[in-house]
Amino acid sequence: MSANKEIEEGLEFVPKFDANGLITAISQDAATGEVLMVAYMNEEALKLTLETGNAVFFSRSRKKLWKKGEESGHVQKVEKILVDCDQDCLILKVTVDQGQCHVGYQSCFYRAIKQNSKDNLEFVAEKVYDPKQAYHK
Repeated sequence: MSANKEIEEGLEFVPKFDANGLITAISQDAATGEVLMVAYMNEEALKLTLETGNAVFFSRSRKKLWKKGEESGHVQKVEKILVDCDQDCLILKVTVDQGQCHVGYQSCFYRAIKQNSKDNLEFVAEKVYDPKQAYHK
């Protein structure tokens, strides 16, 4: 089997990290299918996620590991990890207790481009928690 064929159709997990050592990780509610957030993992974050069963990411802005829920308490319990054909993107099927977005929504995707508009957004969700209560900054 050629290298590409092995990556695309083989059964060995060989994650393909980008030039910055990161792989895209999409968190999706295992029960509803709702996309909760998009983040990145480095090799260590992926290893910790696999070992602990809780989602761990790499914060590009803070340049450090970030265990989802370490401040808010809103952890992501990983039920399954799906791998795309090129092994350069992951979907984490997760179980969550409540809101996953740091501004108070269930999902980070709480706005949509308004119909017949090129530059206006509209809210498509309601807040599910008060971030001031969850983040003690």
